[in-house]
Amino acid sequence: MPRQQPPRWYKLTWFLGRAPELTPRQWRILGLVAAVSFFEQYDMYLFSLNLLQIQADLGIAEADLGLLGSAVRAGALFSILITVAADRVGRRRVLLFTVLGYTLCTGATALAPNAESFVALQFLARVFAAAETLLATVVIVEEFNPEHRGWGIGAAAAIQASGAGFASLMFGFVEILPYGWRSLYAVGLMPLALIAYWRRTLPETERFERLQQARDTGHRHTSLLHGVVALVKDHPRRFTALALAVFVFSMAASAAGFFAPKFLQDVHGWSPAQVAVLTFTGGAFAIIGNPAAGWLSDRFGRRPTTALFSLGMCIAAVLFYSSLGIFPALLWVALIFTLMGSDVTLSTYGAELFPTSQRSTATGARGFVATLGGIIGLATVSALFGILGSNWAAISVLAGLVVLVPVIVLTLFPETAGRALEEIAPERDDRV
Repeated sequence: MPRQQPPRWYKLTWFLGRAPELTPRQWRILGLVAAVSFFEQYDMYLFSLNLLQIQADLGIAEADLGLLGSAVRAGALFSILITVAADRVGRRRVLLFTVLGYTLCTGATALAPNAESFVALQFLARVFAAAETLLATVVIVEEFNPEHRGWGIGAAAAIQASGAGFASLMFGFVEILPYGWRSLYAVGLMPLALIAYWRRTLPETERFERLQQARDTGHRHTSLLHGVVALVKDHPRRFTALALAVFVFSMAASAAGFFAPKFLQDVHGWSPAQVAVLTFTGGAFAIIGNPAAGWLSDRFGRRPTTALFSLGMCIAAVLFYSSLGIFPALLWVALIFTLMGSDVTLSTYGAELFPTSQRSTATGARGFVATLGGIIGLATVSALFGILGSNWAAISVLAGLVVLVPVIVLTLFPETAGRALEEIAPERDDRV
């Protein structure tokens, strides 16, 4: 297929570096999927940034913060109900449905009168947002060539992470805007204006279209439970290894990322504006971890790259939360850089290891495990708070467990870089 020079919007994404040779269709899909994910990340990052303000406005106790974060993140557990549907009716329709869902729930959060309604609305927003992120990965993996799949996932993740930068920029005005943090959630309604455009221009993946054509006319959809059971039964070693690595990583990553803005304000005395500047400027460098991990994994392999970034995240998190005023900004950049890079390679693995007929289900299952790990991680922080007397010490303990991830990846994961999806995970005739 003919290759195309990067589109004009690519000039805004300096952090992606030199672009590979992609087809016009691949550029269009990357741009559309990344734009959708940009707004999703803006919506999701508001909670962490505004934690201190939300806590004060809604009267939430310090010891309950971890449980509150766990309750909100629990919504992502149910995203598997949506991702499974994408293996049945297609990636495109379900992806657009998720955008509509998380946008409406985010906008409604601005009107939450108490902690209970806030949690309920953010719970629903997480259902749709998590599904959108997972399906975006599936679309990129199915549309990009083997030699560029890692870079594609990393590029989309970096643009998605820019949504957090936009959120941090807006957070700098939280004490100036009328209604404070509520105004920032109202901004999350912006994607509604783009739904019609995305509906016209976002195509279905070619691999799913071929799968649909290959399916017998008498094909019947199975239940959600049957689909997940079949996935585990067909690929027990792969799924178990992936789930174990993702769970351990997510326990620490969720807590380390969630509490970072509050840690800077409470321990280092930073103002919301200073946190916003760090997130916006430091984050601009940290998000390079996304395309860097993708590019490195394409060139040198998924296994060594995943091991390197996850070990780096372990070290950075422990140093950040145990430091007493020593280079907190640099440690935060290192933490986010390695955290994002690790997530890129684990997400890529989660989509590559399974066939097209089960790819969305598998990606949803990976998301379920990651969310469960994140919830347990945040709940563990609250539990350890009573023992250690500090959320920061609790997070350092969790971060130390991430040293297990490189061991799991290097001993149990296959190498997938540069291989066709059909070679990595061939379709079974009885699953088509």
